[in-house]
Amino acid sequence: MIRKTFKNLSAHEKLKAFTDKYKIPIEYLSANRKMVSRAVFIGLFIAFIPMPMQMLAVVAFIPFTRFNVPIALAMCWLSNPFTMPAMYYVEYLTGSFLLGMETTPVEMTLEWFSQNLSNIFIPLYVGTAFYSISVSSLAYYLVNHLWRSSVKKDKDSRKNGTYIRNVTKENDMPKDEEPKS
Repeated sequence: MIRKTFKNLSAHEKLKAFTDKYKIPIEYLSANRKMVSRAVFIGLFIAFIPMPMQMLAVVAFIPFTRFNVPIALAMCWLSNPFTMPAMYYVEYLTGSFLLGMETTPVEMTLEWFSQNLSNIFIPLYVGTAFYSISVSSLAYYLVNHLWRSSVKKDKDSRKNGTYIRNVTKENDMPKDEEPKS
């Protein structure tokens, strides 16, 4: 279902007009399995890193690898002002656990962070590395698996004759089928 939605969206006329107008390479909007799974990986990897301007970090990956940029940008929105405190606290606790360090009671004030940054920096970024790598890798493989199973399901339904074509306009209907009323 998600695969079909991406395919329909990428064929949209307004999107083509937008890319032509601003001279955006269409491969940055491709909705195939590899491009989407890479976008999910990059977006989630950046989302778990406590840093400002995460969207610029996603855009910085463009020259090095090809991925669906809008999906990657949307994935980095996982960390937002509402989710950041909980995410970074869990990363700090995980990093402290992995390093065998005792945790410092955390207060959500800028003064506390500026005074204790040296104590929490290493455990925070160890936890960040753990979650960035594990969650983004898991999401990458999950997207690949779900995409492949969707393709296999469509192939099987076509083979068995149970495939139902998604018709959006009357003009798109095959000549031998009549519209249902």
